[in-house]
Amino acid sequence: MTPGFFLISMIFVGISLLVSWRLRSKFKEYSAVPTTSGMTGKQIAEKMLKDNGIYDVQVVSVDGFLSDHYDPSNKTVNLSPDVYSGANVAAAAVAAHECGHAVQHARAYQWLNLRSKLVPAVQFSSNLVQWVLLGGILLINVFPTLLLAGVILFGITTVFSLVTLPVEFDASRRALAWLDNANLMRREEHDKAKDALWWAAMTYVVAAVASVVTLLHYLMIYLGARSRD
Repeated sequence: MTPGFFLISMIFVGISLLVSWRLRSKFKEYSAVPTTSGMTGKQIAEKMLKDNGIYDVQVVSVDGFLSDHYDPSNKTVNLSPDVYSGANVAAAAVAAHECGHAVQHARAYQWLNLRSKLVPAVQFSSNLVQWVLLGGILLINVFPTLLLAGVILFGITTVFSLVTLPVEFDASRRALAWLDNANLMRREEHDKAKDALWWAAMTYVVAAVASVVTLLHYLMIYLGARSRD
């Protein structure tokens, strides 16, 4: 790892930590703001699903903080305890966002379908990529093709990170549109929900940019080795 790339990596680590801290701060802040409707995250999720004609998705509680996610394999909206039972702006925003993914699934949203198809390849590459890249760097002068293999594996995870961006932004768009049309929030509550979801999206943006920069770094090392041959 070159000094320049190490510095860039540290910058991205710092940005990632800052964004994560800001997201947690926003979630805590908006968790103290009750919604006009008084509905819990579970109730918000169930209503959004019903309003979108989705009756085969179950809303369940899972352990963890901000562990909320939609699982297309078993059609469940999984909400963390604070979101599942919370009757506040943060809980409503997160619950609606995860239901946004359920709506994407039901509507066969193309970016979600593509991300789902990439999952097996990402799981495979994630198990190997760090070792292949390490071996590729150590053997760069005698076996540069190994590093190329690592670049390809890392490229798969980078593509996954990039494909995730439209999926996440679209889910938030669907969530906010539904919250607005359902008249469950006052304007100031809606703005807070939008702010919370924006910071959540930024975590994916930072991860995607960092992945692209890292991919380019390893690709440049490979191309440099090839040019010396």
